[in-house]
Amino acid sequence: MLEKNIIIEKLRRLTSEIIDEDSILNKLDSNNKLIIKFGADPTRPDLHLGHSVALRGLRVFQELGHEIVFVIGDYTAMIGDPSGKSKTRVSLSYEETRKSEETYYQQVTKILDKNKTRIVFNSEWLGKLSFENILELTSKYTVAQLMERDDFSKRFKNKLPIGIHELLYPLMQGYDSVELKADIEVGGTDQTFNLLLGRELQKKYGIPSQDIITFPLLVGLDGKNKMSKSLDNYIGIDESPAIIFEKIMKIPDDILESYFKLTTDIEEKEYLNWISEDIFEAHKKYARIIIMMYHGKNEISMAESQYESIAKGGIPNNLPEVFVSKENLLDNFNLQDLLKQSGIVNSKSEGKRLSEQGGISINDERITDPDKRITLSDFVDNQLIIKRGKNKFWKIVLQ
Repeated sequence: MLEKNIIIEKLRRLTSEIIDEDSILNKLDSNNKLIIKFGADPTRPDLHLGHSVALRGLRVFQELGHEIVFVIGDYTAMIGDPSGKSKTRVSLSYEETRKSEETYYQQVTKILDKNKTRIVFNSEWLGKLSFENILELTSKYTVAQLMERDDFSKRFKNKLPIGIHELLYPLMQGYDSVELKADIEVGGTDQTFNLLLGRELQKKYGIPSQDIITFPLLVGLDGKNKMSKSLDNYIGIDESPAIIFEKIMKIPDDILESYFKLTTDIEEKEYLNWISEDIFEAHKKYARIIIMMYHGKNEISMAESQYESIAKGGIPNNLPEVFVSKENLLDNFNLQDLLKQSGIVNSKSEGKRLSEQGGISINDERITDPDKRITLSDFVDNQLIIKRGKNKFWKIVLQ
């Protein structure tokens, strides 16, 4: 078990801010088992490396014997966290939020000790609140206080709509801390307002205030925005090793250092030396480390080989398969129909744009005509290979 001074030193290296450190030290001195809270909304089923930054910090507390409560925000996900958003998010149904929850426990316990991790759903208490309870909750905070949030104030000044339900989001997240009687809550720096609100709500409900630890935000693959499932710039810890390897090779060179620092235990001197000597090889070393952490050492070689094959223009093995009926081909079935039906694009307009830009190939032949008719002659042994961009492949199987 780690000594208290070691955990604080580790946290100082990893975190952006601790509020407040003296209080945390006193709580650690009490020898009581602390409740450490961390939450995520199940908007998609993947936990990504951005989540791992805080989860790795939580693991340090587990090594001291404390309990981690991982809150799956199935109720708050119906609103969607407005933190950092310039517009209202699309609301999800309760059923939609439930679809993403099944894989969360398996992924979280790749980082956390499952014997010291409690998984809860905030629908367990938020779903039971009466209208009277909600009125009591909203009376604890003012509109003026909520409008101090940077994203809300910017949208208000720019005359962009703010839904009343969005104003409820930080109150609901804060109420999670009231219900759980959290001693410490952790999150990214974009969550600071929500975490502080939870601290204040606990006071107003007569509960000892939680302390707060914020962790830096991991920049996503676009090199600009924080890693996010909704922005599709993320590396999921449960994605296949081949996809992880491929995505890691796309990390912008200038932020690879932060990936090493925030998501691995490699010593700073070592990874800085790798980066300065050969940035391309440093990407590969990082990919091997991450795959070993989340999938095991035996998966590294195959993932790397597949990446090398694709980089040389080859087609990877074990392509996702999509089945198409022969009857479709008799009904003026064109490229846009095939791309949309196969899930390769979200809409026919997206398929048209990609093909016109030369981003779609069939059987290694670039197709620029979005209205190209798809016929039996395009299939070889009842299948064809579609490539989107440089390295995304699908096998279309005729049945």
